[in-house]
Amino acid sequence: MSNYLAVDLGAESGRVMLAALNAGRLSLEELHRFPNEPVQLPSGLYWDSFRLFHEIVRGLTIAGRERKLQVDGIGVDTWGVDFGLLGDDGALVDCPRHYRDCRTDGVPERLFKVVPREEVFAATGIQIMALNSLYQWYAMWLAGSPALEVAERLLFMPDLFNYWLTGVQRSEVTIASTSQFHDATKRCFAAGLLRKLGLSERLPAELIEPGQKLGTLLPSIGEAAGLGAAPVYATASHDTAAAVAAVPADGDDWCYISSGTWSLMGVELRAPVITKASRTLNFTNEAGFGGSVRFLKNLAGLWPLQECRRAWAAEGEKLSYEELTRLAEQAGPARSLTDPDQFAQPGDMPARIASACGARTKGEICRVILESLARRYRDVLSGLENLTGKKIRTIHIVGGGSRNALLNQLTANATGRRVIAGPVEATAAGNALVQAVGAGEVADGHEIREIVRRSFAIEMFEP
Repeated sequence: MSNYLAVDLGAESGRVMLAALNAGRLSLEELHRFPNEPVQLPSGLYWDSFRLFHEIVRGLTIAGRERKLQVDGIGVDTWGVDFGLLGDDGALVDCPRHYRDCRTDGVPERLFKVVPREEVFAATGIQIMALNSLYQWYAMWLAGSPALEVAERLLFMPDLFNYWLTGVQRSEVTIASTSQFHDATKRCFAAGLLRKLGLSERLPAELIEPGQKLGTLLPSIGEAAGLGAAPVYATASHDTAAAVAAVPADGDDWCYISSGTWSLMGVELRAPVITKASRTLNFTNEAGFGGSVRFLKNLAGLWPLQECRRAWAAEGEKLSYEELTRLAEQAGPARSLTDPDQFAQPGDMPARIASACGARTKGEICRVILESLARRYRDVLSGLENLTGKKIRTIHIVGGGSRNALLNQLTANATGRRVIAGPVEATAAGNALVQAVGAGEVADGHEIREIVRRSFAIEMFEP
């Protein structure tokens, strides 16, 4: 039996998961869970990256010191786009900002005056979103950021944690592809675009493919955690890339929804789709495992529901997601729907949803969110089929949102397609199994999906 540690950091929480691979089956156990709460400072909204790294090491220590495990690999995946800047001594000169920080407000439009929107998309194949790394970096350049003047290296979030674990500065391609300064066709950084914008093409780190061994734990960390010189792999380090690698699909007539704070809905292709039509519909081409392309659309996902839950908790009513879903079910069909993407920014979410749709009760507000998301899935499905020429018969929903049976059924109803839900822990499974490919224990992406199908229960929803 082999043991891999999958460090999975999401927008709300992080986990260190033990993935045990034995006789072609994978089992997962949560060793350590911790909150991921951004910090609002006068200068902006930041990730608490030092605390996150502390919690990662705490999870490794549970594996090594408390469980006495021999570990065959460690891999880190996180959300996309955000990054830290290092000086020539390897120390942070600018802490990673949160993608919802307001510094990028209006920045894409200013950038397009230098390099037109059409040219940016042609160079990168990435959906235009103000939160993308390109606009974060350009916002710093416009503001004359002192950090940029002394920065020697840009590392995306999983690359930064890998560096702190191993001392190796590399940029894994699936996370780099979310930046909008990565060339989806050539699978390299878009140096020409950076030059036109006056941004330093030497700042991004050397690119590597998922599954490549980065090195071993630094001696100080290995000794403290009781893991010694455990190997660290650059897994599919964008959490969606890891989740898609573990979609239990077979054949070619399916799409996926990685469902959580965000919903990432798309198909797996061998080449990017960079056309006027895909640009108009604002689809994106991100790198996947095994040289694949994740052709998808980023949607607001369950973020509005999460924000409503936070708002009600602040008023003293702490409701679980299961209770919110039950209220939505009892409310019956929504009287009107909305576009979930209109609610991407923080704020008084219950009041905003109620104002937009005339919902009155908590159940009605939750029902509006879920039905609106299902209708959005229907629209994106149509776009996927038109842009790729594929006929999609099955929708695979993975991630935490796959537990929401009401949303799964609403999705089947809205799209007229069979929905297969699970595994919930697709990201951790994909993280670990990509490591196993790097270690030579698993052959390729096809075997990853065979292992997932053998290892995890799924649930089916017919329209």
